Amino acid sequence: MKKTSLVGLLLLLLPLAACSPRPNSTTSAPNASGQVQPLVAGAIPDQDPEKLQRLYGKLADYLTRELGVPVQYKPVTDYTAAVTAFKVGDLDLVWFGGLTGVQARLQVPGAEAIAQRDIDEKFHSVFIANKSSGLTPIQDLKSLTALKGRTFTFGSESSTSGRLMPQYFLQQAGMSLNDFKGQPGFSSSHDATIKLVEAGTYDAGVLNQQVWRDRVKAGEVNLDKVVVLWQTPAYYDYHWVVNPQVKQRYSEDFPQKLQAALLKLDPKVPEQKEILDLFGAQKFIPTQNGNYAKIEAVGREIGKIK
Repeated sequence: MKKTSLVGLLLLLLPLAACSPRPNSTTSAPNASGQVQPLVAGAIPDQDPEKLQRLYGKLADYLTRELGVPVQYKPVTDYTAAVTAFKVGDLDLVWFGGLTGVQARLQVPGAEAIAQRDIDEKFHSVFIANKSSGLTPIQDLKSLTALKGRTFTFGSESSTSGRLMPQYFLQQAGMSLNDFKGQPGFSSSHDATIKLVEAGTYDAGVLNQQVWRDRVKAGEVNLDKVVVLWQTPAYYDYHWVVNPQVKQRYSEDFPQKLQAALLKLDPKVPEQKEILDLFGAQKFIPTQNGNYAKIEAVGREIGKIK
């Protein structure tokens, strides 16, 4: 072969070599435009939208680097919208609460719970009250009857820590929703519950303990106006759920790669510590669908799962 022909052949092969995937990266068939289809992540809107945008924006950047595919965060309007978007395939990876995670997996065969925070295997709700209501801290579940005849707000109607489990514990205490003064409220988020109780719009309310602690630590709660009444027993709650469609788009073992990337988050690395801090966790740990059997049972008992 002539020298000039050899040089020409090498020049033709160089672009192909440059386009080859990195040895440890995830590959994917390109879409119609020739680009790798992004992994779309979402989350139930349980907190202030600005806080969620900051958190999931940073996580998307981290996962993009770890997985070798573009990751985008797509906000949703409410809990039901998160479940629906997962069901129709608009969301590939979602941070669900216990109840919404069960609802989503029941509608998408093959969907997997892959990771949760270290705090989610023993999660709690806290009942809070406006101090002007005269309500004071209680010591046991039976004493929740002190809420009879009071105005009360839950969080979202589909919230595990802001509605499902609190309603379950109220029932265990012998209370029904009809025992409150008027209809109970549904604030839409844990942050909104704090503000409504603080303002005296409701005598009392219930929310997720982690949000409560974070807002108190940040000085965002007026403790001259709000008091914690009671902390619930522990239960499983938040977790990441992955849609099985990612196996066809990327690879059969992609859920395992996602799980590994989440478990890899290290509090000793400043950028990763920031993500963990925003999640209110020290680390992520493995989980599985079976851990939420009690959540499913309670959901069926109170009519949130049919």
